[in-house]
Amino acid sequence: MYIIAIAWLYVAVLAAASDTTLIGGILTFVFYGVAPLSLFLWLFGTPARRRRSAQRALSERVGEDDRGDAGGNQ
Repeated sequence: MYIIAIAWLYVAVLAAASDTTLIGGILTFVFYGVAPLSLFLWLFGTPARRRRSAQRALSERVGEDDRGDAGGNQ
């Protein structure tokens, strides 16, 4: 996934460098490079965030008392 991000930034930098004005180059880099790339990384990072969240919730539940002890009934 990161190779795609690096390649996209490379293309955006080249497109921004070929622009005739400084402001145009900056806007080209922001709107063709940074904005779509941040959306891409956020969308494709969602499964990893869900896994981390589920793992964190599971590790918190491991230490809880589930009251599964039958006590004096058995």
